[in-house]
Amino acid sequence: MPRPLGELEDAVMSRVWKWNRPVTVREVLEDLQKERSIAYTTVMTVLDNLHQKGWVRREAEGRAYRYEAVSTRAAYAAALMNDAWSQSDNPAAALVAFFGMMSEEQRRSLTDAVRIVQGPETREPTEPSESAERPERPERPEPGEAPPENPASARERDGR
Repeated sequence: MPRPLGELEDAVMSRVWKWNRPVTVREVLEDLQKERSIAYTTVMTVLDNLHQKGWVRREAEGRAYRYEAVSTRAAYAAALMNDAWSQSDNPAAALVAFFGMMSEEQRRSLTDAVRIVQGPETREPTEPSESAERPERPERPEPGEAPPENPASARERDGR
């Protein structure tokens, strides 16, 4: 995991991530100048540094470059969280403390994320039933043997 972005690197990357397209130094400069006084060469140096660190890729366009993010801001945030968590001597306690800092909205987002990661096949059914059991997988045919026919194909063939 690369080190966290510095304040100016983050300001530049925020624009690259927000715009989600290849950008020029001039575009980033003009947007940054709405908030602070900054030189073209400073923005150019920051984007070059971000390229050297692997945060952006660039493509030549005339005498300039267009820069594009290599990954998303969400992936960057996830990498920071993972790095901080992996450095804990008690990961479970670190998670409990982190969850305790979350707002109700963040907890709902976390619950949604866990559901997405688990997927439908790993969720526990609310009421056990025979239909909730997984069907047995058919055995693989021996080499040279035809695979078993798909029941849906048999119904289509028989006109049912």
